[in-house]
Amino acid sequence: MQHEIQVLKDNYKDSVRLLEATRAMLAVDGVEYAWAVMGTPANLETLADEGFSGFEDVSANDLVLAVRAGDPGLAEGIDVAHEVLFSATAAGESEAATVGHLGAGLVEQPGSNVAVISVPGPFATLETQKALTAGLDVLLFSDNVGLADEIALKERATELGRLVMGPGAGTAMIAGTGLGFANRVARGPVGVVAAAGTGAQEVMALLDRWGVGLSHVIGVGGRDLNADVGGLMARAGIATLEADPGTEVILLVSKPPAPEVAESLLGTAPTKPMVAALIGLREELDAVPAEIAVCNTLEQGAVLTLGALGRTAPDRVGETPEAVADRITALAPSRTRLVGLFSGGTLCYEAMTIAIDHIGAIHSNTPLDEAWVVPAPEGAHVCLDLGEEEYTDGRPHPMIDPEARIEWLERQVDDATIAVVLLDVVLGDGSHPNPAGTLAPTLEKILDSGAAVVAYVLGTDLDPQGFAGQQKILRDLGCIVTETAARAALAAAAIVNRDPALVHDDL
Repeated sequence: MQHEIQVLKDNYKDSVRLLEATRAMLAVDGVEYAWAVMGTPANLETLADEGFSGFEDVSANDLVLAVRAGDPGLAEGIDVAHEVLFSATAAGESEAATVGHLGAGLVEQPGSNVAVISVPGPFATLETQKALTAGLDVLLFSDNVGLADEIALKERATELGRLVMGPGAGTAMIAGTGLGFANRVARGPVGVVAAAGTGAQEVMALLDRWGVGLSHVIGVGGRDLNADVGGLMARAGIATLEADPGTEVILLVSKPPAPEVAESLLGTAPTKPMVAALIGLREELDAVPAEIAVCNTLEQGAVLTLGALGRTAPDRVGETPEAVADRITALAPSRTRLVGLFSGGTLCYEAMTIAIDHIGAIHSNTPLDEAWVVPAPEGAHVCLDLGEEEYTDGRPHPMIDPEARIEWLERQVDDATIAVVLLDVVLGDGSHPNPAGTLAPTLEKILDSGAAVVAYVLGTDLDPQGFAGQQKILRDLGCIVTETAARAALAAAAIVNRDPALVHDDL
């Protein structure tokens, strides 16, 4: 194998485009390793660990293409990256300007009202301040923005009457236009404020599949409702939706907020019907007006939102109990463990909060209890969020490139203690074009080994991957495919407990 590196000086591309280029390079025959990345010190250190050299004068403003491959794949990998990164029609550039700095973007599109900022964390605060000064709302896709910087940005945005969606906000939809990872949904009367990326995607997808469209989805970043940030952008997002004539019902999605933030944010009756889906909430919130319906799962949040519109949710159980019963019959007594391998962090969190009530402690890299960390003790249940930074360092996010998750799935094939493997398949713009098909060969090995596989496809009929087709791939393999992410967690717990009736549990 040979190493090839190409440095393009002063040539910025956002992280979504870089991930797309990385995925395209990895798809080239003969390519063993590939990465399209900005030349930050941390990224260069990762490349050096992989055996690359020749970037002594590289700066964080430089684009780096790195490929390890045999002769045919080496040159083709670089060429494919150029096609993805510099095609004028790729990744939606016909609808948005992708540029190296804010000033150039405003020159190219002077009528813009939203800036998507995806520079490395140390530079993101300054670029966001520039965008606010220019009168723009901001989707701050960047991670690694300090807490103090986040607070300062959101306080200034509040003063200016603007939105800072993020940091780490992977999903938003403004007036029908998806930003970051977003599903394609019909326009309609529900507005969403979300401190959870795949949580926003799940409620978007459920509502769309149940016949209700979305007005806007405002992602606010995972820390917004903690005690330090105080729900600054959640409050601004709710106020924006209350003033929006196209929004009839507001749905707030988050993990449980700090109690004082919840009391402040939800303590006043809204002007429109409102639902708060606080994932994993275990206790009653004080002083929440009766006009606000509070629940603790994404599924129930979507159901209550339908109810606020005078509609009824369809059956969410389907044929799952029968499929679970069939898998239990075929399961060896030695198989007692659940292993969850997720690309969506909110879906992983929701699955754990549902399943622990039935199977007990679940160890994780994002544990619900500080004692339930990984590595887990022998025989323990495990759920991993493979989109967290410890698993994506030097690699694309698993929603974009399933390869990292395939490696984890391969490790489960010969483990005779596993009763069920639980996973999500997330569709939409920005995600892999055929995730189910790419995962299928390894899932087939797991099924052949004697374990069950429960999968949930998060998507809509409008998504480019084809929602029904992705479900069919998994069902044809013998996977149990559920109607919601919450039902997938119940189905997995039902298999561990050998009790198909759990699938009918209320949420």
